[in-house]
Amino acid sequence: MTEVASRILESENKLVFAVSLKASKADIKRAVEELYEVRVERVTINVTHKGEKRAFVKLHPDYKAADVAIKLGVL
Repeated sequence: MTEVASRILESENKLVFAVSLKASKADIKRAVEELYEVRVERVTINVTHKGEKRAFVKLHPDYKAADVAIKLGVL
């Protein structure tokens, strides 16, 4: 959990995950919804120059990203 990721979590209701290069947006959305019992509004993907894939998962307004982060033990 970086400082930027925590800022995004609080201001934009988004979670940031490191994911497999083979994972699609639909795969990521389905996994987050099943594992954390939330509704996902949108998934944005970024591949870094180091070859790592990051998923920015925006949650539905009915759910708080901070609550999920607390469950994960990140906050």
